[in-house]
Amino acid sequence: MPKVREVEADVEVLPRETRADTKLGDDPFIALVARLMDEAFVIPGTNIRFGLDPLIGLLPGFGPVASSVISLALIGLSARLRVPKIILARMAVNVLLNAGLDAVPVVGDALSIFFRSNTRNHELLRKYAGTAQPASRGDWLFLIALLGGAGLAILAFFVGLFYLASQLFTALR
Repeated sequence: MPKVREVEADVEVLPRETRADTKLGDDPFIALVARLMDEAFVIPGTNIRFGLDPLIGLLPGFGPVASSVISLALIGLSARLRVPKIILARMAVNVLLNAGLDAVPVVGDALSIFFRSNTRNHELLRKYAGTAQPASRGDWLFLIALLGGAGLAILAFFVGLFYLASQLFTALR
């Protein structure tokens, strides 16, 4: 029987966060996906960065939905990191705005390069994850203004539609 040699090894178990200045919001997976979606590539000769989001958005029908699902999944992961609900709502509004841009073929995808909803949401995550810090008055005002603006846009759409229908009805009479 061969002789077995004993080897002594020191094992140290490190906590999940190894640096004191690392915050809960520095989730590497969310950071990676946000970077891939918004800033993975550079347009040669410029400082303009873009990611997979505008490229996926070019796929008719499927693209904008897939892009939004990825962004919503990141919001779900952010919720597990104890981000305040108002901030999650603000993240959702960022995704809705990006989806609205994606609804406009080609031009919306070009504008999506500059809006970068996933990067914005990652910054919100880094700022608010796991903190007892309540949402500021600015956060509430931002959300209220966006929801109010969206409500006014929907109202204007229906008023315009009603006006167009009444003009059409008058012309046919």
